Amino acid sequence: MEQYLQIETLVIVLLLVVSLVAIAVHRLRVPYTVALVVVGLLITSQSPLKIDLTPELILALLVPPLVFEAAFHINFDELRRGLTGILLLAVPGVILTMFIVGGLVAWAARLALPVALVFGALIAATDPVAVVALFKTLGAPKRLSVLVESESLLNDGTAIVVFNLVLAVALTGHFNLVEGLTEFIRVAAGGVLIGLMLGWLVSRLIARVDDYLIETTLTTVLAFGAYLVAERLHFSGVLAVVTAGLVNGNLGPQGMSPTTRIVLFNFWENVAFLANSLVFLLIGLDVSLPSLAAAWQPALWAIAAVLVARMMVVYGLGWLANRVGEPTPFRWQHVQVWGGLRGAISLALALSLPTALGGDRELLRVMAYGVVLFSLLAQATTMRPLLRRLRIVTRSEAQEEYEMRHARLASLRAAETRLNRLHDEGLLSTPTWERLIPYITERAASLAEAVREALRAAPALEAEELDTGWRELLRAQRGALLGLRRDGVISEDSFEKLVVEVDSMLSEAQISLPASSVETASQFVEITLAPDSYAAGKSVAELGLPRAAVLVSIQREGELIIPRGDTRLQAGDVVTTLSEREHAASVRDLLYLPERHAH
Repeated sequence: MEQYLQIETLVIVLLLVVSLVAIAVHRLRVPYTVALVVVGLLITSQSPLKIDLTPELILALLVPPLVFEAAFHINFDELRRGLTGILLLAVPGVILTMFIVGGLVAWAARLALPVALVFGALIAATDPVAVVALFKTLGAPKRLSVLVESESLLNDGTAIVVFNLVLAVALTGHFNLVEGLTEFIRVAAGGVLIGLMLGWLVSRLIARVDDYLIETTLTTVLAFGAYLVAERLHFSGVLAVVTAGLVNGNLGPQGMSPTTRIVLFNFWENVAFLANSLVFLLIGLDVSLPSLAAAWQPALWAIAAVLVARMMVVYGLGWLANRVGEPTPFRWQHVQVWGGLRGAISLALALSLPTALGGDRELLRVMAYGVVLFSLLAQATTMRPLLRRLRIVTRSEAQEEYEMRHARLASLRAAETRLNRLHDEGLLSTPTWERLIPYITERAASLAEAVREALRAAPALEAEELDTGWRELLRAQRGALLGLRRDGVISEDSFEKLVVEVDSMLSEAQISLPASSVETASQFVEITLAPDSYAAGKSVAELGLPRAAVLVSIQREGELIIPRGDTRLQAGDVVTTLSEREHAASVRDLLYLPERHAH
């Protein structure tokens, strides 16, 4: 029992560290995964934690959700566009990387060639999680993101298969080219076939079920089950998960309700976040800095060998891919070279090295740690300036001008809110408030018009902001429906019907905003009732609201109330009304002003 409590405590502590780091990086301009590794290094340097980090833990527990989530979100059509280049890098590229890295390391670190090839195989798999996250943040081209992420997904499985074959050669001293190729094809093709079968089967089951809890559970079973079934049959578990994720991600959602799609995407986003966070935190905790410092020369040679191999493979095979498939811009190839980070797969394979390798085992592990740390601390942190220098991610003058005008307007509105609060609390005199407010109102109107001009000049920005606002509106509606169901205002059946309507609009690629709603004559008014407000203590019927206004809701101490005529208002209520624009001011006065001024 004590052992289980210790494990539970350790997991909770690690998750707490993950959460704190995630909060901190919002203020820092560093990739989240890099921050986790640094924190892990700091923790282990101050008070080393005894964590039995096994390859089984990483490969069987943490890698499947990471691989499945990434594959689930890749579109077949986008993958097909760059499939030639992706396959060249993921299969021949891994083999070439193994030979180039192995040859250079054997020469520089004085290792036997078979042992050096083992290192070349275990370090061949790329893990560009930090780079892909940066792509999404900066708005890099979607095709570039697909190329980098798809290569990583496929070369993970290839590298593991090649690693096992080369490791067997290093241990037995026996090598047969025909047998090696046959075994490689058997393991890889078997994994792909298992993934295809299970992915299709689960997609068909999902199409016959309309329950988001069951459908989410089925995808979880698929992610881990595909890996376990393939490994039990001695096929590639990682390739099975990749294939299952691709099939299920492209076929499964066709039979899902909008609510299920939203829940499922959010679920896997959270699972991938947790798994990814734990992987990189554990990397930092498991690296032995003294061992790395003692073997700094072989580690530097390993880093140099990996960089040289990456350049030769990307530029060489990229030239070939451009001849037979859709061309990839040369600038993108620079990003592919520098974005070829190493991470979880390399760490897991390094940990799985058998003791039969003797003293070389520890040296290979230290070199692997050195390469992983360099790729995370040097390559990942410099990717942002590289993207900007290559002008892959650029900001237009229209976008910068819009952001400036929008920021001025937002800050002025915040100032107006602050002044109103000071006046309501008696900290700002009425004469002063009456002199300042007209200036703010006039200035805000001028800035609002400037923002509209900026949006009219850049239709793409206007469409983007309209889409963002529309989706936030729908999310707010969904949150209100949850509150109404919780408070018993609406039944479970009504909630299910209403939330499907909202989720259907949320899941649409394009917003379905009617053209007539762009310019509307109605306006929402939200007022918090003061103790001396005219409306406090009165029923809705007694208020005398204009006929063109309706009282929508009352928020009272965390409870959402749908008002009726006999509902009595209280001080502190947050009252929301909808009225025509010309009546908005009178409605605001009716709810806001003291009784002696209300009429």
